[in-house]
Amino acid sequence: MKNRYSIILFALAITLASCRKYVEIDQLSVRTLKYTSDFRNTMNNNGVLEGTYSYPILSGDDIEINDATRQTSLGVGDVLGNVYTWAPKYTSESQSDADWDKQYKTIYVCNQVLDGVLTSQDGTEAEKQRIYAEALVHRAYAYLTLVNTYGKQYNAATASTDLGVPLLTTSNLFTKLNRAPVADVYKQILNDLRISISRLPAVAEYNVRPAKVSGYAIFAKTYLNMRDFNNAALYADSALALQSGLLDLKTYENAAGTIPVRLLNPEIIFSKIAGVNYVATSLSSDLLTSLGTTDLRYKLFTDVGNRFRGQFSASFTGRASTKYLINESVINNGPTVPEMMLIKAECLARAGKTEDAMTLVNNLRIKRFTTANYIPLTAASATDALRIVVEEKRREFFGTGMRWFDQKRLNLDNDFAVTKNRSFKGVNYTLQPNSNLYVYPIGDKYILLNPELQQNPR
Repeated sequence: MKNRYSIILFALAITLASCRKYVEIDQLSVRTLKYTSDFRNTMNNNGVLEGTYSYPILSGDDIEINDATRQTSLGVGDVLGNVYTWAPKYTSESQSDADWDKQYKTIYVCNQVLDGVLTSQDGTEAEKQRIYAEALVHRAYAYLTLVNTYGKQYNAATASTDLGVPLLTTSNLFTKLNRAPVADVYKQILNDLRISISRLPAVAEYNVRPAKVSGYAIFAKTYLNMRDFNNAALYADSALALQSGLLDLKTYENAAGTIPVRLLNPEIIFSKIAGVNYVATSLSSDLLTSLGTTDLRYKLFTDVGNRFRGQFSASFTGRASTKYLINESVINNGPTVPEMMLIKAECLARAGKTEDAMTLVNNLRIKRFTTANYIPLTAASATDALRIVVEEKRREFFGTGMRWFDQKRLNLDNDFAVTKNRSFKGVNYTLQPNSNLYVYPIGDKYILLNPELQQNPR
């Protein structure tokens, strides 16, 4: 038993270490969250709660690492090289999966708060209810990330039997880690969000804290993944009704370093950042072609390889994403205003509302070009509009990992189910539509410690 449930025990150790100054020691080696302020301080631990996925940054087709120096830095048989080549296994029996650990660490912290905050001392009922709701939102987002990384794409016909992830809803350490069906994980996500909404303010003081707007945004992302496009559109609309600010990139055309930090960025609804940042992530040729050189996202968020001395060889002629380098050296991949606009636009296109979908796309694009270079896009049909929306989303969020989840989701649409190919250190790799390799493997380390965990089919 002492080696069992390693992901939770590890999370506990991190949580207790991070909260030491905020909790009272009731007895030797045992500390208890007791006061409402203890739980508030726990929920202020952004070092744990703000982190999200990183590996999907390397998996998606907006990334293309052809440079020999950069390929060598990823390694062969190393975790990052395995992720990039969609290998059957990513980690060895002794290696941890950073994305898995990060999300379950978040879930443990949230469960700890949910178990105790409502009966905590010296706080008002309103304070307790808000903290409780914040923990629900963080937990919901963590499970949405996990089930879309390690479970099959939601499919109503098979979701009740497809393997999802271990569904832990209490801070009890001694719980078996059987994988819940995908449908059950989604049910938990939606339930957590429904309970949270009424207890939260419309918007938070800081975008690292959950609010109604972030709950609505996660609802929209969840329903989009479930292909419930009516509800996805409704919740995207609800989020946009509360927060609709956009950065006009014309303002920053010659000064990328003045783009607001994430706490002040009007586009960020719920700040979530990549747990590991990959500097000098080279972009695929087809993405660069799609961007074009007049798009301010190309000018502000990409650069030539020689800016990243030591990352690329002298002969490298491509361009790399510089989003990591803007101001804070973080990559934001949490819900944003542009994402809500594009979710709503996709749903409108799927509903045959071509003009409405294109209006939303162009309302975003006008902020992404100089006045001289802006040309509104038009669509000949709803099918054409859907294609444009998908392409715009790829342009808007390259280098964040979001493209990987869209690839996986869109495999259920014949028009977007495309075979992907990569060459890495002289070997060609292929990813077929709906391949089992779209589902990340569970780390062998966790299965050895928790034999009830089933591996994904490869």
